Amino acid sequence: MRILAFCCCLALAGCQRERREPRPTPARLGFLGVSTSQSELKPGGSYPPPTSTNPYSGNAQAISEGQRLFAWYNCSGCHSNGGGGIGPPLIKTEWIYGSEPANIYDTIVKGRPNGMPTWGGRIPEYQVWQLVAYVRSLSHLEPQAATPTRADSLEPNPRTLLNKGPQP
Repeated sequence: MRILAFCCCLALAGCQRERREPRPTPARLGFLGVSTSQSELKPGGSYPPPTSTNPYSGNAQAISEGQRLFAWYNCSGCHSNGGGGIGPPLIKTEWIYGSEPANIYDTIVKGRPNGMPTWGGRIPEYQVWQLVAYVRSLSHLEPQAATPTRADSLEPNPRTLLNKGPQP
């Protein structure tokens, strides 16, 4: 019995799903990072694309914080809670500029033509990465264990599911 309890404690201690940082580092502003390149054309030949990984990938607390920031920075004003509106939908399988974390980071920081504003220099880097984790979770690109299955606001009301047509 003690061995089972010890194994359970050891497994819970190794879980990174809820890892929280009281003061995320680095707290610099994300501005014109070198995550991805805009073009394959380079003087002197091509270079391998720089890679960048999201430090908050698979972190449930960071995804939840990204959801809060999504509403706080009024991203839903254009993306309509991920379903699209003025801006493109974020709940999809094919992305215009790529669905990799580095691509989404660059989209937020540098902006995109015809509508996406530049947020670099306005949002701290760690918050941009939290937004990236949340945006990727909308398309199920983050681990399912770290993302809620459905937001509480989207839960159906059983009373509205009743058949409202004419009764025989």
